[in-house]
Amino acid sequence: MSEGFAARTVAAANGVAQDTSFGAVIAPIHLSTTFKFPAFEQAGPYDYSRLGNPTREALADTIAKLEGGARAVMVASGMAALDLALSSLRPGDLLVAPHDCYGGTHRLLSLRSARGHYRVAFVDQTDPAALAAALAEGPKVVMIETPSNPLMRVVDIRRITADAKAAGALTVVDNTFLSPALQRPIALGADLVVHSTTKFLNGHSDVIGGAVIAAEAAVGEDLAAWANTIGVTGSPLDAYLTLRGLRTLFVRVEQQQRTAGRLAAFLEGHPAVSRVHYPGLPSHPGHALAKTQQAGFGAMLSFELAGGRDAVRAFVEVLRVFTLAESLGGVESLIAHPPTMTHAAMDPEARAIAGITDGLLRLSVGLEAEDDLLADLSHGLAALGG
Repeated sequence: MSEGFAARTVAAANGVAQDTSFGAVIAPIHLSTTFKFPAFEQAGPYDYSRLGNPTREALADTIAKLEGGARAVMVASGMAALDLALSSLRPGDLLVAPHDCYGGTHRLLSLRSARGHYRVAFVDQTDPAALAAALAEGPKVVMIETPSNPLMRVVDIRRITADAKAAGALTVVDNTFLSPALQRPIALGADLVVHSTTKFLNGHSDVIGGAVIAAEAAVGEDLAAWANTIGVTGSPLDAYLTLRGLRTLFVRVEQQQRTAGRLAAFLEGHPAVSRVHYPGLPSHPGHALAKTQQAGFGAMLSFELAGGRDAVRAFVEVLRVFTLAESLGGVESLIAHPPTMTHAAMDPEARAIAGITDGLLRLSVGLEAEDDLLADLSHGLAALGG
């Protein structure tokens, strides 16, 4: 699809009606692991699916266009995407990462550091002095996660990428929570964007995958070559299903975030809830900043029950619409308890530093009727005697 189309048009129509063999409107799925060479010593556009596959490239091209990048690389999971994005780091190199990042990210970076692959400094990136001190140490990469998982903290992508560039560092932004429907980090200065395509991009909780999008084509080519070398590229079937889910990204997110805003406002006014973390609330510390770099506030929120872990147990046991499960971004609404689920791998001290309390719950808001979701939360809160 040529330039000049709206992003939602790209999501719905990029690659449609491009099949030259039979005129298929929907991009075909190419499951073949290998491709015929046209002649001896003559390579075709594809030879082996680990290196290149038409179905996977249809998805990569669409995601790259949505993020405003030069090249996207599709891999087997979101963690594989992050690991690939950090693959240029060498022993002794410093990586600056958010102190309140996703638990799987914290685990990966901590274990890589423990094995001597690179050094990691977990920093509160909402604290300008702490971030400036970390940049003064000469990091090779600065990783950003905004809004953060699970506390929904918002940091200034423009400022951090500019400061990182001045320090000679590459910037990597995890855009999983918002997707390119609501945030485009490359336009704000990022060098690389990573996604767990398992989440909002696919949107149906039936495919695991990841993507790395590079602002510069040469960087993207290097990442693609390394992904092929270490064998982390995603499967054609996963790419096909993800592209199918991506077609409805904008309409899904619009409805989901509208409902999330209503749920957040309801929770903020309930006496059993001590705090709500949602950038769409005027009371959120990052509300004004979010409005400058996001096209919306997203479908993720978290809140803290005043009664701690005992209140969490009583609350989740009576829910009828929200499902107690990890992951996010699907059409179904999920609830997770970060200390015992998504962030269980973080030691208690690290969780405490990040601000992840025992009473914290994270919601991924789906496409159910708003009134049913509100009633379900009310039912759960009523079980606390509130």
